[in-house]
Amino acid sequence: MHKLRNILCIIPPHMLREIGEKGTANQRTLALATLSHSNEIRSLRFQKEMVERAAMMRAPTKQRNVYDAKNGSQLPGTLVRTEGDPISTDTAVNEAFDGAGATYDMFFEVYGRNSIDNNGMRLDSTVHYQKGFDNAFWDGKQMVYGDGDEDLPPAEQLFRRFTASLDVIGHELTHGVTQFEANLNYFSQPGALNESMSDVFGSLVKQRLRGDTAGQADWIIGEGLFTSNVNGVGIRSMKAPGTAYNDPVLGKDPQPAHMSNYVNTIEDNGGVHINSGIPNHAFYVASIEIGGNAWEKAGQIWYKTLADKLNSTSNFQDAANLTFEAAGELFGANSLEQNAVKKGWEEVGIAVGAPPQGEGCLTAVLRAVGLAK
Repeated sequence: MHKLRNILCIIPPHMLREIGEKGTANQRTLALATLSHSNEIRSLRFQKEMVERAAMMRAPTKQRNVYDAKNGSQLPGTLVRTEGDPISTDTAVNEAFDGAGATYDMFFEVYGRNSIDNNGMRLDSTVHYQKGFDNAFWDGKQMVYGDGDEDLPPAEQLFRRFTASLDVIGHELTHGVTQFEANLNYFSQPGALNESMSDVFGSLVKQRLRGDTAGQADWIIGEGLFTSNVNGVGIRSMKAPGTAYNDPVLGKDPQPAHMSNYVNTIEDNGGVHINSGIPNHAFYVASIEIGGNAWEKAGQIWYKTLADKLNSTSNFQDAANLTFEAAGELFGANSLEQNAVKKGWEEVGIAVGAPPQGEGCLTAVLRAVGLAK
């Protein structure tokens, strides 16, 4: 058993609050319980405790373990599948196992990365976490998945099991990659970049497994997560931020797609799940401009930026400047790829090459308490 740390959840608190206000009695109970638990474990995020690396580099080997929490909270739980084991009779176990494998394969085969920490880290996942837990999260060491609303009456179910969405799995595991690379602070614009990087590579894992080009991809995060009771296609849309859902219980997708609509808030760690729509859309536009498979070129640019250029306090302007720089290094100055990156950021209201912009009073407050530089 290990203690929770660096908790990064897929379902944003604003969505759970909407359910807590507008849902049925059963829906409200599950949503508020999930929100309370997510807030409790999220408060440990700033401890910055990292998983220790091995003294020597390990050879690239895919190592996956899936555990069953049996609706409890102890992690990791009971080991139920590991490498070489036959397919389980538990669908969630197989989805967690296969999703971790697809994520490992993309980072290794496309970007040359040796697992999450680039040092052969074993990919541990726990399924059936708690009862009625409407979320999934990376805790700094492993993946954890709830079963959604499966115990509610069918007419009240909003969320399916969280292993059902491959881009959710890729999203959460990418939080681990960010943890070991730029380690973007989880507040305001650095936090929104943290979320956006997870959306980028979570989407690319799904696109690569399906063989979708940028033009064919759905660019939805959380595809397959909602039940038919929800008016929505997923929790976020990279193609059209703000349009993923519009539901009487969940509310309306609040993501902006342009800096003119940037949301200044102290909730959700300064809007990390909301304002991530801006860099998400920049990546989408760049990918469409480049064409072909997004993981091959646009993904290479974003990966190089995450691994080699961003730091813990980088903001949107930094990301624009550094992805433009990375595109030039990879594909040449004034190349199609570099111009595509420039257009992507221009489409969301950020001019490449401009000096970093201030983030207003929120950053000033965080700086005052020692959480920003």
